[in-house]
Amino acid sequence: MRLAEVPRPDSPVCALALEVVTEFSSPALVNHCRRSYVWAAAYAVEHAIAFDAELLYVSAMLHDIGLVEAFDNHTVPFEIAGGHVGWVFAAGAGWPRERRVRVAEIVDRHMWDAVDVEQDPEGYLLEIATGLDISGRNPQWWDEQLRREVVAEIPRLGLAEEFAACFAAESARKPQSAAARAVASGIADRIAANVLDRG
Repeated sequence: MRLAEVPRPDSPVCALALEVVTEFSSPALVNHCRRSYVWAAAYAVEHAIAFDAELLYVSAMLHDIGLVEAFDNHTVPFEIAGGHVGWVFAAGAGWPRERRVRVAEIVDRHMWDAVDVEQDPEGYLLEIATGLDISGRNPQWWDEQLRREVVAEIPRLGLAEEFAACFAAESARKPQSAAARAVASGIADRIAANVLDRG
């Protein structure tokens, strides 16, 4: 599969989700969100997983919004805070309650160890996509040519250092969080060794 073949939803809501993440996140985090959608959608197409492209795109754009200063919540983990932002964004977009809840679920579940593809295809796709983009998990699931093309088109811009720092800060302030567990399990080393950052 080539990058041009990855389905990209073309809706005003998707454009607004990209605008929101661009307004409040660093360029490295914006590109991480964009790549996460691409990895997720490409995998879905290659494995014949039916998914809602608009729902997945909005969730991918907003999944790390809880890490940025404007939306950081001192009492809950960033993925839950991001899910709350996603719910409010979806409400503002006029989505029905069920669809708002789905955004929040998908954003929250991207930090799960595993998501059941049968029960939540979009949650599963975002979880595996972010696993690749952050810690280089299971790169063999995506064609090497596609990986190179995506990183060339949507560069990483120092994501490794920035994200490791974000997780370290999240871990220190929220020791019961999934981010803290990831830090304790050595995510900084996995981030630094990500195949996507190799030449």
